[in-house]
Amino acid sequence: MISEQASVDAILEQAKDLKQALTNFVLEADGELAVALESYAADQLTREPYDINQRNLVIDTFLTEGDVENQTPLDLFLEHHPNLTPSDRTLLNRWRDSFIGLFELTHILPDGFELKNWLTDKHYTVKPTHPTTIDQMRRFKVGEILLTRLTPVTDTYWMISSPIISKGRLSQPKLAVAIGEFKNNYKNALYRDAPELLEQAWDSVATYHQSFVDFFGRDRVTLPGYQLNQKLAQLRDKMTQERLAAAGIDPSKSLKEMIQDSGTDEEDVKSAAVEAGADANAVSNMLDNSTNSPMVTPKVDLPDDIRNAEQVTVFSHPRWGQMFLPSYSKFQEMLASEDWQTYPNAEQRVHKYLNDPQINLFIWQQLAEEYPTQLEKVLQTVLDRPDFNLKQDLEPTLHQEFHKPLEPELPEIASVPLHLHNLFESAVAEVHKSKSKGKRKKKATKGFQ
Repeated sequence: MISEQASVDAILEQAKDLKQALTNFVLEADGELAVALESYAADQLTREPYDINQRNLVIDTFLTEGDVENQTPLDLFLEHHPNLTPSDRTLLNRWRDSFIGLFELTHILPDGFELKNWLTDKHYTVKPTHPTTIDQMRRFKVGEILLTRLTPVTDTYWMISSPIISKGRLSQPKLAVAIGEFKNNYKNALYRDAPELLEQAWDSVATYHQSFVDFFGRDRVTLPGYQLNQKLAQLRDKMTQERLAAAGIDPSKSLKEMIQDSGTDEEDVKSAAVEAGADANAVSNMLDNSTNSPMVTPKVDLPDDIRNAEQVTVFSHPRWGQMFLPSYSKFQEMLASEDWQTYPNAEQRVHKYLNDPQINLFIWQQLAEEYPTQLEKVLQTVLDRPDFNLKQDLEPTLHQEFHKPLEPELPEIASVPLHLHNLFESAVAEVHKSKSKGKRKKKATKGFQ
């Protein structure tokens, strides 16, 4: 036991020294590496106000995920240090599995800590290597939520390789919000330590797309918002019925009938239904209902601005997901008009499409395919670039100047792990319960006045 602990301590000391050497190599570099770091930091740190901890978090991420002419800074470090020992190289290559996550401190150990990644429900034993990190972690309490990066040092142990940003001990609604913020801010880091979950999430997007095409007969439709809302509810219901049938659950029967037929208890049936895609609260309501109402998927409403729009164009794609544009028909009319500049609010419309994150590269590609000549003229005028070439300049301009990703990020319609689904359901229920209590208190106070 003593020799094993001594070995782990030696590896941790080795990791600390190598991490400092790698960091210095990047921060002291010039040329392409320095330019890549500056560009990476500028892209990451313009999204929201940041402090020194967030800056250092970005630098730490760049070490293993930055791109310098198709190599990572870690690759360059290994190339520039041929005298590294095999042990050093083995340890450094492990760091390709480093990842950022939102962790819960689950247990304090005599020489470390146990963390749970809330995104994937995976657990890690962490051995701090830096005195500052050790002092900081000792001040944390079990149950605190921490944003940081973990780096492997052995098959069993991990180290914290970046500053720790504590979110505090969070209620379920606040934890759900924190997870939502993480998904928005670190889209490329989702499920990094669980590639099987990421694959399932992407598969669910492709499955939804195919169901959309099968239902509507094409991958793009334009309908009044209220009608589209109804059609999507029907599609959702059809998909749930198919998933329930695939799971061996007869969707034509009520939950009470299924319980009687199967000989199982209500919790078993509820769990099977939720895993098949049904909403947990809706299933619970049906279980509480003494009638034999069939199991149905709850209605999924679009946002008010979409549902109330005169015309909404929805695109479906196996990677980009679903995109809802109440303004697309108007934009098409503008491009098809003889003089686009006379169209109402023409330049304002173009600027909105350029700056709105919802109008992604895929949408622009559709416009470029349908209206190549007109779109090129429009962008030449709006961008004040007479030599703008649609084929050559569109994608670089959208990516570099308007921060539109060149590759799709995991869409909102993607499936989430069951433990996250349950968290979100519980958080919504807790918020509704709090609001109901608040309303009752308000009415009581008013009555006494």
